[in-house]
Amino acid sequence: MADNQFVLRDLPPQQDVETKAVLKQAAKAHRYLAELKGVSKTIPNQAILINTLPLLEAKDSSAIENIITTHDELYKESLFGEYYSNSSAKEVQNYSHALRTGYETIIKKGLFTNNQILDIQACIEQNRAGFRKLPGTELKNDRTGRIINIQKLNSLKKIWEYTGKLLPSILLNW
Repeated sequence: MADNQFVLRDLPPQQDVETKAVLKQAAKAHRYLAELKGVSKTIPNQAILINTLPLLEAKDSSAIENIITTHDELYKESLFGEYYSNSSAKEVQNYSHALRTGYETIIKKGLFTNNQILDIQACIEQNRAGFRKLPGTELKNDRTGRIINIQKLNSLKKIWEYTGKLLPSILLNW
């Protein structure tokens, strides 16, 4: 039995999510982004910054899923991918590529669709399997065996419906 039954609710949320704590954090983030923007103008080749941040984000996000790698392994994979093989570094590289693909798609097209989500997923998975078609996916702690969540979406149609509601809310905040 899962400790926490996650229930997908319709978007947008009915309650106010712009709490005092959230707004304080948003103001703090805004300040740091402004600082970063100013500092980035002093970097001769801003592509270094643009290419490094998704890689660092991918590394940290992957660690949540117990995919652990080092910066050294990531850079080796980036430079010598066809000669150097580390599955964790390769997966983080795929995730980083997916982040850039998603960002570039939104900038270029000005919209975000289910098909674009599938394109991004293909970057990560290295296949075009699409949305999960089988119900009952478990999110489980590998070390303790504790089930954190059981996803009960049992219909591909329902998944398309939920993502279709999610995408406009993403673009509203873009």
